[in-house]
Amino acid sequence: MAALAKTYDVVGRRMLPSLRGATGPLIGLIILCLFLTLASDKFLSVRNFLNVLDQITVLGVMAVGMTLVILIGGIDLAVGSVMALAMMVLGYLNIMVGVPMWLAIPLALLVASLNGLVAGLLITRFNVPAFIATLAMMSIARGLANMITDGQQLIGFPAWFNTMAIVRFGGFLTLTVAVMLVVFIVGLLYLRYRHGGRSLYAIGGNAEVARLAGINVNRATVLVYVVSSLLAGLSGMVLAARLDSVQPSSGVSYELDAIAAVVIGGTSLSGGTGGIGGTIIGVLIIGVLRNGLNLLSVSPFMQQVIIGGVIVLAVTAETYRKRK
Repeated sequence: MAALAKTYDVVGRRMLPSLRGATGPLIGLIILCLFLTLASDKFLSVRNFLNVLDQITVLGVMAVGMTLVILIGGIDLAVGSVMALAMMVLGYLNIMVGVPMWLAIPLALLVASLNGLVAGLLITRFNVPAFIATLAMMSIARGLANMITDGQQLIGFPAWFNTMAIVRFGGFLTLTVAVMLVVFIVGLLYLRYRHGGRSLYAIGGNAEVARLAGINVNRATVLVYVVSSLLAGLSGMVLAARLDSVQPSSGVSYELDAIAAVVIGGTSLSGGTGGIGGTIIGVLIIGVLRNGLNLLSVSPFMQQVIIGGVIVLAVTAETYRKRK
């Protein structure tokens, strides 16, 4: 009992700084919006705001899963490839085999989840470092995605599927944006109010202390990687709806964008500190930054340099905050 009390005392102390840790990124987002408002007369408009929401849906869904992984001190390099694999499974089942979408989508998500299950078992049962385990699964998932159609693009989903990313209900939200918002809300509530969510902070803070306190660290770790892969698959469904097609090259470097959003949002790469709230801000920063740079006609290559600089600043700020 003493160990349990100590664990949740640590969790409480870590969760409070995580809330304060999102203040810096929030201020940065506000400053960025003010700058882009002055730099471009097209930025501050309802239409452009809705465009930003549409553009961040894929990254937003994926980043929630990455947040859970990083909170326990892990890393998941496979999410971009898992997204592509889920998309190709969906396309193969629906377009080539004729499986209805109501069944093809769950099956595609199941395949994505199995990837996370294998990665989680490699980490917990065979003590493979998370970096190596997910790197291997990244290669396997990408290879399988290409094998399904021999590297070919698939087109021909039902018309209603694409409208999910086009039609704005109430003139505001598309269904794909609504999916992202639901994932955000569920993630926030889970980490804040559920025992399992609080356990993730304990595991990230000190896995051995968490184990002694009665937390099943191995089971929680496996579940986190399964959820991360599931959300990567769901982000693939969102992207497929947006593009109205699937191709095995989708998702390249998306894992880096997801990690960047989580880090920019204030979640510590060493685990135990951060949360979904900061990740939402991190996703918005990346989305707003890319949108603004496009409006300012900045080349895609320079955009990569600028976003890389923002990541360096975020990591430097985290290091400085730890030293204080």
